[in-house]
Amino acid sequence: MKIISWNINGLRAALNKNLLSFLETEKADIVCVQEIKIADETRAKLKIEIPGYQSFWHGAQRPGYSGTAVFVSEGITDISVKNGFGLAAYDDEGRVQVIESKDFYLLNVYFPNANQELSRLDYKQAFNDELLKFILKLEKKKPVLICGDFNVAHQEIDLARPKENVGKAGFTTEERQWFAKLLTHNYLDSFRYFYPNKIQYSWWSFRAAARKRNVGWRIDYFVVSAKFIKRLKNAFILDQVEGSDHAPVGIEI
Repeated sequence: MKIISWNINGLRAALNKNLLSFLETEKADIVCVQEIKIADETRAKLKIEIPGYQSFWHGAQRPGYSGTAVFVSEGITDISVKNGFGLAAYDDEGRVQVIESKDFYLLNVYFPNANQELSRLDYKQAFNDELLKFILKLEKKKPVLICGDFNVAHQEIDLARPKENVGKAGFTTEERQWFAKLLTHNYLDSFRYFYPNKIQYSWWSFRAAARKRNVGWRIDYFVVSAKFIKRLKNAFILDQVEGSDHAPVGIEI
């Protein structure tokens, strides 16, 4: 089974670029996308469909903002998808989807951005803490996999210019400590599990030709329950795929 996660930075923009051809080429079993930036009513009016996939949408109440979606291959019938994790302050922004299979949970998560002035850092920290409670509750039933745009670089190896970004959004002590805390609960960063020293990024600013110069950050992850890690064959970043400021990331089971 191949599972891919991708912050597409706007569904309509992605459809006008290479989203459908990407899905046809990769033939992933499950695709989790973040930042769809389209409300459910608008999407329904446009009658957007993803060929070959069952689509599950979780748009934000605010138009043109946030939101997630899951595409499950039409051949898979034993998976269910639930939107949200029971807290309106976060569910209203369409940030979490829970995919349940017979032997694991998969969370599609678009973590809040702390913002340049760190104006949403408190909101993000509260979100992180509530999400962790939810993850640990699910873990009592079966292993949990968490994928998505975490909006944080965990270690210095995960961004091109760590010293210049200390204390800035995505590289604050608070955000990094929460990621480390998550891992202490018997979770593993799947990419680092396979490639402990590899430098590869999943996001680049649109400014100053950052992607062309590979001045990037690794902020998109698959974090996996240690109970499940032996089932993983590989983890990867498709950094040659364009169409968003993020690259798709994924795992093979």
